[in-house]
Amino acid sequence: MGNILAFIETRDNKIKNNGYEVASVASKIARETGSNVSALLIGDSVTSLTQNLSPYGIGKVYIAEDPRLKLYSSTVYGKIFAQVVNMASAEIVLFSATSMGKDLGPVVCAKLGAGLVSDCTDIRVTEGTIIAKRPVYAGKAIAEVKVNSTLKMFSLRPNVFKPEETASNSDVQTEKITLELSDDDFRVKVTDVVVSTEKLDVTEARVVVSGGRGLKGPENFYLIEDLAKVLGGAAGASRAVVDAGWRPHGDQVGQTGKTVSPDLYIAVGISGAIQHLAGMSSSKCIVAINKDKDAPIFQIADYGLIGDALEILPVLTDEFKKVLSN
Repeated sequence: MGNILAFIETRDNKIKNNGYEVASVASKIARETGSNVSALLIGDSVTSLTQNLSPYGIGKVYIAEDPRLKLYSSTVYGKIFAQVVNMASAEIVLFSATSMGKDLGPVVCAKLGAGLVSDCTDIRVTEGTIIAKRPVYAGKAIAEVKVNSTLKMFSLRPNVFKPEETASNSDVQTEKITLELSDDDFRVKVTDVVVSTEKLDVTEARVVVSGGRGLKGPENFYLIEDLAKVLGGAAGASRAVVDAGWRPHGDQVGQTGKTVSPDLYIAVGISGAIQHLAGMSSSKCIVAINKDKDAPIFQIADYGLIGDALEILPVLTDEFKKVLSN
């Protein structure tokens, strides 16, 4: 098996948690196959981050650094990514199935003629071959997939793979990429970026509390936000309430929204349509609150509360406050 390359996502010159997940999986496969593993960092100022990858067994880091790379661009990142895959002589490429990864992966795949398995929830090596598992049919089934192309690409569902440190590799080699970027590469110009300093993204949260039509109106969504805040999590929403204009699309969890895999997912007033289940069914622990005892969400829930969400949420939030304050 050939060399392995891990694309590591960064934000604000910090490695995102999913980046450590990818590095950990790449290192594990390398150990099992006797392959060399390297990583790619792209950004404005990312050189100082190389040593952060040392505990995860990364031996070499390719660095693409330029002030113009502070903001993501599929054309520019795709060009650099493809260039480094060739430089590293990689046959296995791993990255995270985030919003960026879902956009960037197919670009690189098309450039290099690679086979791509997206949104993997498990990867193993069997007799020298990588076998990946991924949900299909909106999470109704799990497919085992083998890639036959020379270059194989896999995107990993965030928060499914636990970052595991190995023996620290203190001698991490670095190689700065010579960038040949023109104005044509930057086809889209970002004029303004608005970032919430308080709101946690549902894809990165360890706890997600999502609300649906059972909340009866947007004015009651503060109950979801209050519980999420107490638990140190993020507030999500079903497609129905997003379509109704109650919540922004960025909060939507589901097949046409964001895929999440938190340690704890609390579904409040959500019936459990298959489109919603596709986006959260891999959560480690699922709690459902719904007044309809026959709601499909209870079929996959680890714990269920049957009753009016508007009555249960204030009590539940208060109880969590008491427990967590001790």
